[in-house]
Amino acid sequence: MKPSQFRAWRKSMGYKQKEAAERLGLKKRMIQYYENGNRDGKPVEIPKSVRLACYALSTGIADFDGEKTTENSTLAE
Repeated sequence: MKPSQFRAWRKSMGYKQKEAAERLGLKKRMIQYYENGNRDGKPVEIPKSVRLACYALSTGIADFDGEKTTENSTLAE
């Protein structure tokens, strides 16, 4: 996933950077690094776990406890 794709995903979900960070279990600063593609001038790769979490959120899955999923609509805001 390229930085532009990550930003496009976030915007398509209607998330602000802070909300994307909360949904992905990250700090807002990491969202900024992923969208810029660098951190302190060094390239930043979006980890597979984050890419998979983006996909899960896109399909309506908010969480997985090892046995069952929690849908986005039932996630506490």
